[in-house]
Amino acid sequence: RFDAVIGVNLLREGLDLPEVSLVAILDADKEGFLRSETSLIQTIGRSARNVNAEVFLYADTVTESMQNAIDETNRRRALQIQYNEEHNITPETIRKAIRRGIEEEIAARRVEQESAGASSEQQFVTQEFLHELEREMLQAAEELHFERAAQLRDRIHQLKKQMGEPVPEDSGKDAPGFAKRGAQRKGRRRK
Repeated sequence: RFDAVIGVNLLREGLDLPEVSLVAILDADKEGFLRSETSLIQTIGRSARNVNAEVFLYADTVTESMQNAIDETNRRRALQIQYNEEHNITPETIRKAIRRGIEEEIAARRVEQESAGASSEQQFVTQEFLHELEREMLQAAEELHFERAAQLRDRIHQLKKQMGEPVPEDSGKDAPGFAKRGAQRKGRRRK
């Protein structure tokens, strides 16, 4: 039985989820930043504060990063069990008041909002969201996913208009950096 299923991006390290009982890592064998040994250990660690927690690594093959992460987790577990036995400690799952956690999150957001100069919570969330969309757009362009980058660019312009921020006049489908690039080239072309 699941009370809730939450997708947690590794990059959201500050998110406090003390009662997580199951961590499922999909495509664990896909090498890259989010599946490196360090990242896998960090993601596996999300379940460390729950006594009955389990971690599933879904993969077709066991990569070196996966094996190293598993070995390190087993090493840490053995050390923790030994320490607990030596000091008569019975592990318990951490339980935190949800309300207090939410209040702490709201207070932290207010501090960020004030330092960011946003005039309202709505504007702050939107500015934060805009920055995230811009990063995603640039990444999509770097990976040559130009349609996705263009969609994100259009969404960014739409949100900026709603917020009353200036938007470049040439924000249509033919914006520089996307579709016009090929037309601006001079010289011979491949046949």
